Order: sequence, then C-alpha cells, then structure tokens
Amino acid sequence: MKELLHEGKTFEKIDYAGKGVSGREFEGCVFKHCDFSDCNLSGNEFTDCTFEHCNLSMASFQSASLRDVTFRNCKLMGVDFSLCNDFLFSVSFSDCTLDYTYFGKKKLKKTLFKTCSIKEANFTDADLSEAVFQDCDLSRTIFDRTNLEKTNFLTAYNFELDPEQNRLKKAKFSAQGALGLLAKYDIIIK
Repeated sequence: MKELLHEGKTFEKIDYAGKGVSGREFEGCVFKHCDFSDCNLSGNEFTDCTFEHCNLSMASFQSASLRDVTFRNCKLMGVDFSLCNDFLFSVSFSDCTLDYTYFGKKKLKKTLFKTCSIKEANFTDADLSEAVFQDCDLSRTIFDRTNLEKTNFLTAYNFELDPEQNRLKKAKFSAQGALGLLAKYDIIIK
C-alpha cells in the first residue's frame, strides 16, 4: 500500500495491526479479512469503499474521510468516529460490533445500522434523524441531545433514552421498545 492513490482494488488478509497508513486515497476499494486494529488511519480518504470481516478496533481515523463506506461483519470496538472529516461523511454498518464507539456531534442522517452490537456507545449531540437501528443491541448506549426525529427503533432492543433530552418527533418504536423511554422514571410496568 505504498502508492498514494488506490482505485478499484481488493485488499485481502492485510495485517496492519498497531501500524500506520496515512495520506492515501482509496476509491471503490474492498478490504477483506484485514486487521487494522489499533492502526493509525489518520488523514486517509475512503470513498465508495467496503470493509468485510475486518478488525478495526481502536483504529484512529483522525481527519480521515469516510464517504459512502460500508462495514460488513467488522469489529470496530472503541473507534472515535467524531474525529473523522465531516465533509460528505457517510457510513453504514451490517453485522458489526460497534461497542464503545463514539459518534459525538456526527451527522448520521439516514444511516443504517443492521444487526449490530452497539453497546456502551455514545451518540451525544449527533444527528441520527431517519437512521435505522434494525435488530441492534443498544445496551447502555448514550443518547443525549441527539436528533432522533423519524429514527427507526422498531426492532432495536436494550436501549434507554430520555425523551426530555432528545428530539424524538415521529421516531418509531415497538410497544415493548417504548418502555426504554420510561427507564429514567424507575417505574414498574406489568
């Protein structure tokens, strides 16, 4: 990966754990079974890229650009997405582990989170309007001053959020899931 521009390439079984790759552009690339855990990916540009079965836990994306990036079956524990470049930031996640991630102040409008573990993550001040949490475990995840207007929580579970601290207009909840809106009141419902 010494070249600065990579277009339409597939990278398989690359081990960059604990190393650094910066100042590169990846367009239309696919990363399969790669290990980028604890890797410094700062300053890179990823456009129309897909990560499949990759470990990106604790990777640093300081000033990195993620434009239309798809993560499938990836481990992204502890990643601070708030450090990514905001310009055209667009991601989607399917069958991923996003535990302990931080999305503070990120614009995630219409973002798809499908069958993900998103435990103890933080979405403080994020814009999740029209996002979809399909079959996601949101145990102990923080939503504070978060825009959740038209967000779909119908099949999400283990979430608790305060309706007084978040924007929820037209958000979708199942009857069972709506109990997560009452958690702060410490009431018993049978």
